[in-house]
Amino acid sequence: VHEGVVNTVLVGLRGLVGQLYREDNAHKVRRGQAGRVGKGLNAGGLTYGYEPVAGDPGKRSIVEAEAEVVRRIFRDYVDGRTPRDIAHDLNAERITPPRGRAWNASTINGNMQRGNGILNNELYAGRLVWNKVRMVKDPDTGKRISRPNAETDWQATDVPDLAIVSRELFEAVQNRKKARSVTHPNQQRRPRRGER
Repeated sequence: VHEGVVNTVLVGLRGLVGQLYREDNAHKVRRGQAGRVGKGLNAGGLTYGYEPVAGDPGKRSIVEAEAEVVRRIFRDYVDGRTPRDIAHDLNAERITPPRGRAWNASTINGNMQRGNGILNNELYAGRLVWNKVRMVKDPDTGKRISRPNAETDWQATDVPDLAIVSRELFEAVQNRKKARSVTHPNQQRRPRRGER
């Protein structure tokens, strides 16, 4: 339109150039995020228990009230409580959740393969891990969905000043999670949604 001519070749060419520019931009953003993580800075997103430091992009500080909730979740889990019980208690005490209206077991427990959920987040033990998942577009719905990356693609940096729980407590939680995830030989795992 800018040149006064619109034909199939020009439309196709401009579409190709636009797509290449978009892909190059995405690559540059990922490279920038990787550089920030290597310096121990936040590459994006909010994490419960932390807040951004005003005037210092990428830096985070601990929110002590939320950090105490995180410590409580870790201690309760190691003491034998289930994520569902912990969430129930937090809701009963009207403690504000990270997102939404209420605490859920999945917010606390997360998914070990994806490395999400409060109990799986190594940042709470002073280790920033980035690139656990990638976002892809579902061609049918157009919605973005997350897919786990191989552990070899993860990038990790130690940030001891952001530790909320000790490494020993974090490892104790991971050991309990692994012990709980081992299915009893006579017990069948229920199929998840979409596997039936």
